[in-house]
Amino acid sequence: MRSGLVDFHCHLDLYPDHAAAVERCERDGVFTLTVTTTPKAWLRNHELASATRHVRAALGLHPQLVAERAHEIGLWEELLPRTRYVGEVGLDAGPRFYKSFETQKEVFARVLTLCAAARNKIVTTHSVRATKAVLDMIEQHMPPPRGRVVLHWFTGTAAEAKRAVDLGCYFSVNAEMLANEKRAAITKALPLDRVLTETDGPFTQIDARPAVPSDVWVAVQGLARLHGTSPANIASTVTQNLKSLLAEQG
Repeated sequence: MRSGLVDFHCHLDLYPDHAAAVERCERDGVFTLTVTTTPKAWLRNHELASATRHVRAALGLHPQLVAERAHEIGLWEELLPRTRYVGEVGLDAGPRFYKSFETQKEVFARVLTLCAAARNKIVTTHSVRATKAVLDMIEQHMPPPRGRVVLHWFTGTAAEAKRAVDLGCYFSVNAEMLANEKRAAITKALPLDRVLTETDGPFTQIDARPAVPSDVWVAVQGLARLHGTSPANIASTVTQNLKSLLAEQG
């Protein structure tokens, strides 16, 4: 097993055995950010993660759940001082969730405003069919150096990628993003010093099974092919990027 990998966006509490999933990250030496979809889920995630070296829990309120759970923003606010990591948050303008888009924007604005006030938060952000709106809100409510956004599974345009870089964003890249030629080309244009890796497990699959954090090696290999370098060099670069991100927002 290769240690020193980074899975910056994974839903460990959605695997059949949450505690075992956390233990596996620790055993494999994979730095894993376990994101939550509701603030109610954060406490158990934090409890399990706080006993580890490699797992950290992010405080989330997923845009796809805002229609039913916008009221939980109060609990989210209450818990925010207890963590540096925030997510999964953001916007989703897909057809299934567009009805709640205005409410999503209200919640996301509150999230960014409070994170900016704290000045040390790292926010892993969902932006499906809403990249421009997400970037507009980052620019308005949490420009650097008041916090850092990591754009999870980025699907925006090359111009939007450049704008995100200018706003200080990082990008967490998974294997699915590299399987599509157009997406891979945009990913290749990202500055390597802003790239992290992720699985988004268990929502992605490797070998017809849900991906686990150690499978982030597949994304590392894909990035290495994309940039014509070795997987070891990519893994080292991602680890250094994570250290830089944590130092910036320390």
